[in-house]
Amino acid sequence: MRIDPASHMQPAGTVLPPNDTCELLARRLRTDTQGEVLFDDGSRGRYATDASIYQITPVGAFVPTNERDIATAIDIARDLKVPVLARGGGTSQCGQTTGAALVIDNSKHFRKVLDVNVEEGTATVEPGLVLDHLNAQLKPHGLWYPVDVSTSAQATLGGMAGNNSCGSRSIAYGNMVHNVLGASAWLSSGELVEFGPLGQLGARAAGIAQFVHGLAQEHREAMAQHWPKVMRRVAGYNLDIFDNQSEKPYTADGSVNLAHLLIGAEGTLAYTRSLKLKLAPLPRAKVLGIVNFPTFHGAMDAAQHIVKLGPTAVELVDRTMIELSLANPAFKPTVETALIGKPAAILLVEFSGADKAALLPQLKRLVELMGDLGLPGSVVEMPDDGRQKNLWEVRKAGLNIMMSLKGDGKPVSFIEDCAVPLEHLAEYTDALTEVFAKYGSRGTWYAHASVGTLHVRPILDMRADGAAKMRAIAEEASALVRKYKGAFSGEHGDGLCRGEWIEWQFGPAINEAFRAIKQQLDPIGLFNPGKIIDPPRMDDGALFRFAPPTAPRPYRRIELKPVLDWSGWNVNADPVTEVTTAPGTGGDSTGGLAKAVEMCNNNGHCRKFDAGTMCPSYRVTRDEQHLTRGRANTLRLALSGQLGADAFTSEAMHETMDLCVGCKGCKRDCPTGVDMAKMKVEFLDHYKKRHGHTLKDRLVAYMPDYAHRASRMPWLLNLRNRVPGAAWLGEKMLGFSAKRSLPEWRTDTFWRAKDAVAAGLFSDRASVLAAAARGEKVAVLFVDTFNGTFESENVFAAARVLHAAGYALHTVEKGGGHHCCGRTFLASGMVDEAKVRAGALIDALLPLAQAGVPIVGLEPSCLLTLRDETLVMGFGEKAQVVAKQALLFEEFIARERKAGRFELALKPATAPILLHGHCHQKAFGAVSPIMDVLKLIPGAEPELIESSCCGMAGSFGYEASHFEVSMQMAEASLLPAIRARPDAIVVADGTSCRHQIGDGAQREAVHVAVLLARHMML
Repeated sequence: MRIDPASHMQPAGTVLPPNDTCELLARRLRTDTQGEVLFDDGSRGRYATDASIYQITPVGAFVPTNERDIATAIDIARDLKVPVLARGGGTSQCGQTTGAALVIDNSKHFRKVLDVNVEEGTATVEPGLVLDHLNAQLKPHGLWYPVDVSTSAQATLGGMAGNNSCGSRSIAYGNMVHNVLGASAWLSSGELVEFGPLGQLGARAAGIAQFVHGLAQEHREAMAQHWPKVMRRVAGYNLDIFDNQSEKPYTADGSVNLAHLLIGAEGTLAYTRSLKLKLAPLPRAKVLGIVNFPTFHGAMDAAQHIVKLGPTAVELVDRTMIELSLANPAFKPTVETALIGKPAAILLVEFSGADKAALLPQLKRLVELMGDLGLPGSVVEMPDDGRQKNLWEVRKAGLNIMMSLKGDGKPVSFIEDCAVPLEHLAEYTDALTEVFAKYGSRGTWYAHASVGTLHVRPILDMRADGAAKMRAIAEEASALVRKYKGAFSGEHGDGLCRGEWIEWQFGPAINEAFRAIKQQLDPIGLFNPGKIIDPPRMDDGALFRFAPPTAPRPYRRIELKPVLDWSGWNVNADPVTEVTTAPGTGGDSTGGLAKAVEMCNNNGHCRKFDAGTMCPSYRVTRDEQHLTRGRANTLRLALSGQLGADAFTSEAMHETMDLCVGCKGCKRDCPTGVDMAKMKVEFLDHYKKRHGHTLKDRLVAYMPDYAHRASRMPWLLNLRNRVPGAAWLGEKMLGFSAKRSLPEWRTDTFWRAKDAVAAGLFSDRASVLAAAARGEKVAVLFVDTFNGTFESENVFAAARVLHAAGYALHTVEKGGGHHCCGRTFLASGMVDEAKVRAGALIDALLPLAQAGVPIVGLEPSCLLTLRDETLVMGFGEKAQVVAKQALLFEEFIARERKAGRFELALKPATAPILLHGHCHQKAFGAVSPIMDVLKLIPGAEPELIESSCCGMAGSFGYEASHFEVSMQMAEASLLPAIRARPDAIVVADGTSCRHQIGDGAQREAVHVAVLLARHMML
């Protein structure tokens, strides 16, 4: 993605150096450092964006492995006059981490806690350390770092320092600047300088302090007149460390700490080596009150009264975010617990302290206050820790949730952090709502209501007239901010979207003082140029990710006919009424595929490492390329032609998509619903049509077709696992890893053994339909290729369990074999062939589904294909009918049990039970039903292993090229958890999961149906 150097009139940081300079830089980095040098078009494209609306292609990306790498890279860049941009998680909202510079990614290797002093309550950390990872290490000490930003699962401490991050509980703990005690950083000269308390500075740092002190004295009058007095002011440089202007001083005793000069500087003054942080005691108890408001104005007006109760947080969630959360299966159950009716907005009011009993009266006072304010019965009291945690997780996902609106219009960040005094909050929001309406838009809101900071994003189409409206709205919003004596930049920094407003906020004199600070610390303009000092216009279309038609390179999509139906994304939406046009009317030349890809807003939720599945390959490699966001960016660039002709089906794209295991973790965990597994299916079909299928592809894909014949001679096919050298030969010829055993073929497949082994368990279709008509208990047992061919005992176990519970059962078969869902063909890039098999299966199941007969499956990936991929294969209404009846074995039992239709006498548990959830079960919310079913066993206390993908993912883990990554995925949490419990029964419903556990831990894992059958009373 080559961008030619523009004229010298372009703002600094937006124009690439000459190509020969870039090439020399890459060569010297490869020669003189041990880091990863990423200068290919795809890598540069992946580092060209952050969570803002901007995109600037960098010179290249560099991933250092040690401190010497960083120092050397700075020296080389200085020598070649190439700018340097330090980057953490790349989640900035305002374009801070985009620029025509050498991007140095700290997040892969610089993530250590260097020191923790429990007695003093301090920690020294590297800049690439993620906040949640720090707090996990501090928790055993009863400490935490309290700047709890909503992106805590992916935000790095260095990035948080650069932005002067704040978080939900800043009313109690302050901003980042209030919680940093020191910093070690490189200047552009290469000097390593220690920034800290004034009395402890070395000669270079003391000189800087003296210079800044002089500026503060010189501009004392201007600061008193123009400097915002609210705590949530993060614009410009912290010149006021020598003349405090904030309602919360930077230090408790009024002393000066030079490290605070770097906080909020957005990496423009120095390159952080380490940070010394001030920790806080971890609150031992919390209670939460959720106040439901009939009007948005009422919520804003009440905030000023609620803060007088002494809460640690008061957070707003508006109606739009509520509705979008209810539409997301991952968030819906949690959000429903917080609602009373259909509120226009809710406030999350938290109280924390040492003892929960002492906090409960504060909840009661909140209830009383709301009664006094005319809203009796409006508070949901939530003292339970688990329910609180779940609700905070939804609130933390707020930015992403609001970006899940379909269509080209999206909530755009540029005035979202304006902070005003609380007494003016309601007036300000009312006035801003009128501004949005004036320009044919509306705002999506959520806020740190406790400190008057509003995250408000008007819905604009940046591909069309969004830039003009953005400018007009910003100008009117700025007038309101000035009227109410607030700060234009209250949390997420300046970057590209608010940099030009710094002079407006502070005046020309103070702006020149900021320039002098930049000149003093970075006289050659090496670090992140174009931010804070000499920024570009916020509405410069050439810098937009989705450049408008008037830009030099307007955003366009290539022509592409997709093989799956993406028309649901190919819509337009009215920004005011939220009404969307009919599927397929959105004008996307890729049939909606590009619009689905563009749902990724780069907020980096996929970088998280906590509970959940997403993103297993990134958790192993920590490479941006192997991240859901990285893949989505690469697809977007290819589908818009920015990576050149045929990029969508290129080898580079295949390399980017290769480690996607199709786990569907992103389908559930990504708040904007980016389904990379389905996108990989689409990509792979196009790629294979261009490059052809391998023999391995065909062996995997057509296994359902030849399985019946192959099972007649298992002795021959099983030689691969038994004859010395056969596995090695198979790896060389087919690509299946010699280190991995393959499934054992057998003659007694389900279809051959059914009549002899399962006599009386199954009925013909007519009998089942008749029983269904009489209201009797019936079900179709969908027998997939894997369980039916390799593990028939699972099918018979399921049949015995359901038969014992009184269900009449039926299976769908066809002459000479069995019906297949098409999963193996989808995984091999053969969508047309998959449609043939899936279509036949749907036709066979349709009469039963129309009669209301449940379709019960054992293999998650196969059964859930009926609820997912078949709905976008062009089958129409019949696929919907079948999907509504399709249930996993455990989902069916849990549903029937809840309805009082399932009774089964079971023997008590004899051993602990560990459960590993299949990725697709997690994606479709089907793990809880397994836990419920396992608890039917008397005395059973099943324990869920908090694991991501097991690493097998169908044929993925069998392939030699993926074996090492596969095992690293398994070793991340799954296999260690199993080894730690040698006495436990391991339950795993996925065929590949059981195989991975057998290979990696030498332990048997069983399907839940087998465990239930073993505990049946005979």
